[in-house]
Parts: sequence; C-alpha cells; structure tokens
Amino acid sequence: MKTQERRHKLLQRLKDSNEALIGSQLAEEFGVSRQVIVQDIALLRAQGEKIVATSQGYFYEDNLGMTTVKASIACRHGDQDELRDELSTVVNYGGRVIDVKVEHPIYGELSGNLMISTLADVDNFIKNYQDNEAALLSKLTDGIHLHTIEAVNEQVLEKIKAELREKGYLLEE
Repeated sequence: MKTQERRHKLLQRLKDSNEALIGSQLAEEFGVSRQVIVQDIALLRAQGEKIVATSQGYFYEDNLGMTTVKASIACRHGDQDELRDELSTVVNYGGRVIDVKVEHPIYGELSGNLMISTLADVDNFIKNYQDNEAALLSKLTDGIHLHTIEAVNEQVLEKIKAELREKGYLLEE
C-alpha cells in the first residue's frame, strides 16, 4: 500500500470510529510500525484534520457526537492524590477534561490533550503517569494550570466549578 493511500484509509478509519483507536493496533492493521502511524497522524493534523491524540488513543474530533459547552478554568493542586481528586471531581459531575495548559516562561503556552471523561480514564492517566515516572506540566508552574472542561450544559459546568472551588482547586480573582 502506498503512503498516500494508507493515510487516506487511516483518516477514514478514524472518521468511521466512535471510540479512540490505539496507535499500535492501527500499526498492526496497516502493516507498519507505530512510529509510521505517529508520523501519518502528525502529517494529517498538519493538513488540518481534526485528529486528537490522547493517552487512550486517537480519535476524530467530530465523532464526539454531542452538543456541549466548554470553559477554560484555572486550577492548582499539589500532589498526586489532589490530581486524582481534581480529575475525578470533573468526571463525577458529568464533565470531560479536554486538556491541560501551562504558561512557560520561555516557550509560552504548553498543552497536552487529556480527553478524560470517566473514572477509568482517570485511573489510566494516573497509572500512565506513575509507570512513566513523568513530570506533569503543572510541575513547571508550581501546580498552576488551565483545563478546558466540557459539559452537556452550563448548569453541569457550574456544578463542576462549584465543587472544584469548594475543594480549593479552582483559582479565581
């Protein structure tokens, strides 16, 4: 299969799926290495395709299939337990944590896609963090970070913010 044909089929596979697709499984399906899939995804995204890369895999953004509201919220937490509690709070109230962003003094805004919408996603994120002994982006900013939060309506979004505020994670003026 030629490169362009593979990319076209990869894009169609993502558009046809309602769940995240894992890079290694896509690599096996297309008979290439995982790194080739990573490169194909990067090039498709550079062409403007709405492919989102998360720790759960890749998916096409338009496949989320629901009308939602989003808000960017500023948060701060310290340790891993607070991280788990912050993320769990959002999903327990029916929200989705789309991403995390920090302001770096040299690079400006740095961000990472999270797409966390269930407690299983929270557990997987924490496990991945522990297994890789990686530093969180918020480590660069003394725990201060932004999240894009998605919810089905404004009322749910306000409940999420109220609970984060009560727990001391929400930064406000």
